[in-house]
Amino acid sequence: MSTAVRLEAFLEMMSAERGASDNTLAAYRRDLEDASAFLGGRLADAATDDIRAFLDEVARRGFAASSQARKLSSLRQFFRFLYAEGLRADDPTGTIDAPRKERALPKTMREDAVSRLIARAETEKREAEGDPVAHAAACRLHALVETLYATGLRVSELVALPLTVALRAERFFIVRGKGGKERVVPLSHGAKAALGEWVAVRAAQPEWKESLHLFPSSSESGHLPRQVFARELKALAGRAGVPAAKVSPHVLRHAFASHLLQNGADLRAVQQLLGHSDISTTQIYTHVLENRLTETVARHHPLAD
Repeated sequence: MSTAVRLEAFLEMMSAERGASDNTLAAYRRDLEDASAFLGGRLADAATDDIRAFLDEVARRGFAASSQARKLSSLRQFFRFLYAEGLRADDPTGTIDAPRKERALPKTMREDAVSRLIARAETEKREAEGDPVAHAAACRLHALVETLYATGLRVSELVALPLTVALRAERFFIVRGKGGKERVVPLSHGAKAALGEWVAVRAAQPEWKESLHLFPSSSESGHLPRQVFARELKALAGRAGVPAAKVSPHVLRHAFASHLLQNGADLRAVQQLLGHSDISTTQIYTHVLENRLTETVARHHPLAD
């Protein structure tokens, strides 16, 4: 069985059994095809020294430690699959250590910056009321921003939400995240109101009436592409006086988590809201907790300066 055939079998397993997303599968494919090309197409038969030589080459190309670690992780998954399927008697990555990488703090936004962003979206919605096309676009953007900050959804989850989310009377809904895992997500009053206005505008568009998506589009997926929302969000930030280079859907997701912790939320609760399967993933926000605890001690301890 050739390396190419084994690679396709691996990707099929990751999709069918692990529920890997299209983006994740594409990343695995790039990493493994890169390694296979370096090894002359004999990746499936590679020895430990071959893998080390490939990783050395990746480092020489100038890839960051995080990218090197990701490529090694892809290789580990591939060879574990081959071992489990009886296609190899060993795992050549077993004795290879991942390159050390510094723990990067998540990019986030101050609460006042998020408030300016939302306020600008709401203002633009009101100002566009005389123009049906502009008003629809402004209502959609306001609903997207309010919902993203209120829920901390991944952008892929946000743009693919079903219409039923906005039609429910309850202020919560269930979202299916990575690996098909479901979690309960609450909605703020502001997000619920913004979604209600958007649904009313959406209902007036004949081409969208049959769509089951909350944010329909003529794209192949049938819903608003996440890249389109990301561009609209950056443009909104610029108009709101917030540095556009520092704003993205993922940054707003980080802001959601950071602001919850700053205001006293429990780390486990934030883990559940973000849909992290492991608490260690959520612990990138512990710097927020550390700052809050330091301020608490400084403010309330009797011997504090």
